[in-house]
Amino acid sequence: MPALWIAHVTVTDAEAYGKYAELAGPAIAKHGGSFIARGGRFVQLEGKERPRNVVARFPSVDAAVDCYNSPEYQEALSHARDASERELMVVETSE
Repeated sequence: MPALWIAHVTVTDAEAYGKYAELAGPAIAKHGGSFIARGGRFVQLEGKERPRNVVARFPSVDAAVDCYNSPEYQEALSHARDASERELMVVETSE
């Protein structure tokens, strides 16, 4: 069943986070992920607001988790860790 990778992000170092974004996109695509929302307009109704929100669709929860754990994504993530505050989850869809 397909899954959504949902990230809520506050960027604290734009230059370093740019390197993350440069590397993360290809890693996500390599694991079957495609972006369906990336930093667009949003309305925060509950919880902590983060100015950048990203949603990627993967073929399955396992594919999304495999992507996260892959060497390529972990290399990208090494640039984001000190350059952002983030929450990331993977949610299986009902379709």
